[in-house]
Amino acid sequence: MSLAPGARIGPYEIVAPLGVGGMGEVYRARDPRLDRAVAIKILLSPHGASPTQLERFQREAQSLARISHPHICTLHDVGQHDGVAFLVMELLEGETLAERLERGPIPIDQALVIATQIAEALNALHRKDIVHRDLKPGNVMLTASGAKLLDFGLAKLRDSEYDDPAGQLTRSLSLTEYGSVLGTLPYMAPEQIEGQNVDPRTDIFSFGTVLYEMIAGRRPFAGDTRASVIGAIVGALAIAVIAVAAVAVFVWSRASVAVPPPVGKYGRVTFRHGNVSSARFTPDGQSFI
Repeated sequence: MSLAPGARIGPYEIVAPLGVGGMGEVYRARDPRLDRAVAIKILLSPHGASPTQLERFQREAQSLARISHPHICTLHDVGQHDGVAFLVMELLEGETLAERLERGPIPIDQALVIATQIAEALNALHRKDIVHRDLKPGNVMLTASGAKLLDFGLAKLRDSEYDDPAGQLTRSLSLTEYGSVLGTLPYMAPEQIEGQNVDPRTDIFSFGTVLYEMIAGRRPFAGDTRASVIGAIVGALAIAVIAVAAVAVFVWSRASVAVPPPVGKYGRVTFRHGNVSSARFTPDGQSFI
């Protein structure tokens, strides 16, 4: 079911389609009461929304409602119209980080500005005990006012899907008898792939992969198939994980965001991956060891 320009959903008037995602469609719309342009995400399914889809849609609304931050997309309203659930969000003008990366790597000074803003947004989530679980370039919008973090459909309060490395839609794939995983494969932390519980460290690992891609112009963990990508992440050499951890922790420390309590004379961000248990940096943020 697609909505034509001029159609109404609740009090909102549809202007034009903006995109299609795994759970529904996003439209540019107008709120005539406030004469304000908005974005509306509509949960659509030819056979009606499943309980899982409704749960994720509600999770996104609840997560966004808990947060007010200049680098996180703002939620304006939530409701249902003729049995269709919808979210009304801030309309963002610009391009996604994924679209920007199609033109090549980003100069390091610009990349650090974007990364700092993403880190600040993630820190705001983590302070509210929310783990995003799907940080990737496609979920970051670059606007005139800075980077904005999007899509909280997989966010979890303090499991299952994979994304095709070449695609955008997230699909379900059970991994173990006890559950499955949520996220976008090339940016997932090892514990996500293994179906384990996630926490803020999971987002920090994904943050490191995004920053690496911004600067290098390629993903740190790549492959031609899902199996090869999984092998690259879970079975990665220590040096690859250290590289991702290093870029993540350095920017994290420079972004004036909260980090876990210091251990000894060093701040510490822990990564749950084999023998590489932590990334450490000096309190002034100048050195990584």
